[in-house]
Amino acid sequence: MGYVASGVLHLLIGVIALQIASGSGGSADSSGAVSALAAQPGGLVLLWICFLGCLALALFQASRVWLDGRGLQGKDAWKVRGSAATQAITYGAIGVSFGTVALGGGTDSGESSAGWSAKLMAQPAGAVLLGLVGLGIVGVGGYFIFKGATGRFRKDLTAIPAGIWDRAVTITGTLGFVAKGVSLAILGLLVMVAAFTADPEKSTGLDGALRALREQPFGVLALGAVGAGMICYGLYTGILRARFAKL
Repeated sequence: MGYVASGVLHLLIGVIALQIASGSGGSADSSGAVSALAAQPGGLVLLWICFLGCLALALFQASRVWLDGRGLQGKDAWKVRGSAATQAITYGAIGVSFGTVALGGGTDSGESSAGWSAKLMAQPAGAVLLGLVGLGIVGVGGYFIFKGATGRFRKDLTAIPAGIWDRAVTITGTLGFVAKGVSLAILGLLVMVAAFTADPEKSTGLDGALRALREQPFGVLALGAVGAGMICYGLYTGILRARFAKL
């Protein structure tokens, strides 16, 4: 259920990104996507199901920090535990998005991103720290692109039956990871720009990153491709990874 919830979230972000490319659409971030889900018939029930699913998956990943590290030494142990901890935090954050809207709340990613950027820049060497955060996000985006282009996402799955399942994994995984990586790289670049210009308002969150992409030459086509790729990532995560995830 946690993977399904994550897939639904990315699927909605992809749809909103396509709408933005066409000149309309709401907020292409987690809060905007969850709010769009809440507006559907039975949306509140779906939000709570997704929240509980993400919470369960976050707890499962947290348990792997200890369980999967047993018997391993050195870098291998840290690699396994670090991956599990990162996923626990990621799915916990997604669950918070569902739970916040389910309880009647909601935040704008641009405002929250600018807010924490301003707080960080107010600290000693804050601009440097913010720049490093942006560089880290760019690095994560680059890893997603690499993982999609090389097919390394298959290592997260059990054996895939030949035929339509295998083709579906290849197409949705490749396009999905590359698209998510591109969106994260743009987001990281905006955070770095905010650090270099000492203007936290330039750190605008995922929605701002996708809208910034639209303003570039051939940006409409690029944003459309990213939106389609995010839909593929949603399908990969919500259907294929949920079905074939390696535990």
